[in-house]
Amino acid sequence: MAQVQSILRQVFPLLSHDEIDKIPEQLRDPLKYRFRPILFIAEGPRNLVKGFALLLHAPDLEFCYLDYLSAAPQGTGRGLGDVLYERVREESVALRAKGLFFECLPDEPALSPDPVTRRQNEARLRFYERYGARPLAGTRYETPLKPEDDNPPYLVYDNLGLHRSLSRGCARSVVEAILRRKYGRLCPQGYIEMVVNSITDDPVRLREFKYLKKEPQPSAPSRISDDRKVVLVVNEGHSIHHVREKGYVESPVRIASIIQELARSGLFRRVTMAVHSEKYIRELHDHQYVDYFKRVCETLAPGESVYPYVFPVRNGARPPKELSVRAGYFCIDTFTPLNRNAFTAAKGAVDCALTAAEHLLKGSRIAYALVRPPGHHAERRVFGGFCYFNSTAIAAQCLSAYGTVAILDIDYHHGNGQQEIFYSRSDILTVSIHGHPRFAYPYFSGFADERGAGAGFGYNANYPLPEIIEPASYHVTLQKACKRIQSFRPGFLVVALGLDTARGDPTGTWPLQPKDFVRNGEIVGSMNLPTLVVQEGGYRTRMLGTNARSFFTGLWQARELAAGQNARRKEIDRHRKVGSLF
Repeated sequence: MAQVQSILRQVFPLLSHDEIDKIPEQLRDPLKYRFRPILFIAEGPRNLVKGFALLLHAPDLEFCYLDYLSAAPQGTGRGLGDVLYERVREESVALRAKGLFFECLPDEPALSPDPVTRRQNEARLRFYERYGARPLAGTRYETPLKPEDDNPPYLVYDNLGLHRSLSRGCARSVVEAILRRKYGRLCPQGYIEMVVNSITDDPVRLREFKYLKKEPQPSAPSRISDDRKVVLVVNEGHSIHHVREKGYVESPVRIASIIQELARSGLFRRVTMAVHSEKYIRELHDHQYVDYFKRVCETLAPGESVYPYVFPVRNGARPPKELSVRAGYFCIDTFTPLNRNAFTAAKGAVDCALTAAEHLLKGSRIAYALVRPPGHHAERRVFGGFCYFNSTAIAAQCLSAYGTVAILDIDYHHGNGQQEIFYSRSDILTVSIHGHPRFAYPYFSGFADERGAGAGFGYNANYPLPEIIEPASYHVTLQKACKRIQSFRPGFLVVALGLDTARGDPTGTWPLQPKDFVRNGEIVGSMNLPTLVVQEGGYRTRMLGTNARSFFTGLWQARELAAGQNARRKEIDRHRKVGSLF
């Protein structure tokens, strides 16, 4: 503690002795200061303190405030600030804080007239901007207490990679808490009210990036326990299904590009795929179709592909003898090929999805089946859209033995497979957000008035969207779809994840960027359901991995936040019940 206080005196010579001397008391008596303090120490040889960070946690308002972060004068410039700040961010996420706040001296000449001081301020703000943290804009927080004072601090907000907007109500509560709890003896009541009332934007604006050319990519904490990580199951044998023909975008590089980006996140725990019986496939897919698919693939030579070109619009009851000609009797398009390895790869995708579902049943919060080929266009007795077996539907069927299931399909193209398979069932809700079928594949399904049949009426919901949309309108639709799912109160959520909603995808027209995929993940994760994600489309390989990582960053962090809030509510209820006994 003496070393920490010595660093403060050297690095912050204008800091009052009272502020430095009260730190031990803060740690001993947090209730007095209405913040829970956490002191992080970077220690070198012989117990030498090289740097520290003092984090204040306000559990009642669910935010964290970084009071001090400093390296010892002799130890600066060696990456210690990064290590300490990253650790503070991780702790803030673990505490399920809505954000991390702190003060930083200004970089505007009008507020910081001395060039030497201003350069130091610029360096600090540049450092924090690398993490996406920026000052609040359009408020009077940086108003000096005395007109003659210079360098009044900005209030900086770090959303911890969540890309969540800061609401006006939250910002006002946080600012009032900081001014009263930390500066109560210095700030008059009128000053506090003036600053709080100056926060009028909703959501609160942050200053534009000043030192970075582009917004930093979202990232999850790098050190999280295995039990909180996303279970990742990869269809290892997918690459045997490689159609080397011009224009065929469903290629093995899709999976490689996603895995490469996921590895950078520290968010995933990879497990081995288990092999499952064909009975799971035959439970949902027509036996005649499964037998045909298996047999025709066995008869094809390596490298040979068969494309359907004859369709039974007149007489579907008498298929031709030749297997290659018969393909159209089980297909909905002319661009999904059959080849020697298609059955094996599709069976592996099902095994992958079932393995991920089983991990969900064992208690995992989120599981990701990274499958190829995709499956959501495969109906009970037909294939198409690069899809052969509906891995999403088969995994949902497996989970349905243990509770109700909701399927949320967020591929650019309608999830016609799940809709057709479960159209008459009330135990599995199918929801799809997609391009309107008047212009988007598969063209014949996905209309808003398709609501289910018989016992399943009302348990199918389609949200067809225009060809050109804005990300904000997509998020509004996604929130509406999630409300429909929440009203169903499912025991499990299965997400058919299509990344072809991204800007520049060769099969779509929508403009979603990484930050929009973070928001998608947040919206889905806020439902706080055991969630299985099954990979579907997405063909712009240059951004595929980044968009996948962005989605899971938002999903994981929102799921953690929702789980924490739920745990706190249960704890409060428990205390109320205990209190009612006395």
